[in-house]
Amino acid sequence: MSATVEKIDSLIGFIDESKNNSDGQLAILGLGNPLLDISSPVNDAFMKKYDIKAGNAILAEDKHLPMYQELADMSTVEYIGGGSTLNSMRVSRWMSQQSGFSGYMGCIGKDKFGQVLEDATKEAGVECNFMIDEKTATGTCAVCLTGKERSLVANLAAANNFKIAHCSTEKAKRMIASAKFIYSAGFFLTVSVDTMLMCAKQCKEENKPYGLNLSAPFITSVFKDQLLSVLPFVQVLFTNEDEAKAFAEANKIQFGSMSELAVQISKLKCELKKARTVIITQGSDPVIVATNDQVKEYAVEKIPKEKIVDLNGAGDAFVGGFLSQYVNGADEAVCVSAGNYAAQYVIQRAGTKLEGKPAFDGKSNK
Repeated sequence: MSATVEKIDSLIGFIDESKNNSDGQLAILGLGNPLLDISSPVNDAFMKKYDIKAGNAILAEDKHLPMYQELADMSTVEYIGGGSTLNSMRVSRWMSQQSGFSGYMGCIGKDKFGQVLEDATKEAGVECNFMIDEKTATGTCAVCLTGKERSLVANLAAANNFKIAHCSTEKAKRMIASAKFIYSAGFFLTVSVDTMLMCAKQCKEENKPYGLNLSAPFITSVFKDQLLSVLPFVQVLFTNEDEAKAFAEANKIQFGSMSELAVQISKLKCELKKARTVIITQGSDPVIVATNDQVKEYAVEKIPKEKIVDLNGAGDAFVGGFLSQYVNGADEAVCVSAGNYAAQYVIQRAGTKLEGKPAFDGKSNK
């Protein structure tokens, strides 16, 4: 444990020395598990061949591995840079419409899919700095489209192999030092908690916010210790209602309402000068935002069911929209409205496709 702490403190020193005030300062830096989404319509024979159920999301087994190349060979294939944190960075960049707004780090393989993922990330306007694992394939997610159903088969591969040593490279040090806000989805706790602690501590020293998403119920229990080690340094915590309830159960927190739970999570141990802000999304129900004893609910505009195409990615999009305004000092209501706008945009499309310019006007919905 002491060796890890020494490594973290050493890296903080390196990063502090590399800090610069160039005009190329990132607004947001995300660190996470990059996956290349390989998406295409498929027929029933394909689904049966690989034993895939419509609308399901699973981790790949050996029997699924040939499907990625088969999808890649289809004339209808589309490649989209994915993974929870990268999705949020793509959305934040799209919402801002500013070059150099968002950056991203994660681990990919030295292969065709890795190059496609890097190219797709750059095309989305996100500054990327991937660690390259020459022995492991790039993480991929097969997106099998059957009518309105979207089935996901994820092969994490190289995404699992990010190492804190990558943060000592010159470009990584510059990105970490210059970013106004650093964010990771909770899934990254399964890969490199030491990297997250290093970034969170750097944010504390620089008096800039560090953000985290609970991401999935299992993160709150299976990776409880890792989560609780990072949480004291988290300025902005995102979660949906199911994840928040799972967190409460894992930590024996009693609550009478979701608003009360948001307040209690906000008031958990915090090493920062400012109180932690907790944002709980609840689908079409109001978004709850709590900072200490101050809590407010924000209504969500209803979307007709027939317009909803795919609910996957809504949470990632909300984070991207919220942060696109938060880093520029926008009012809380505006941040929530931007998050809702981005989430609603995404769920009316197949996958996290971002086209044209956002119609968000920078105002709150009230």
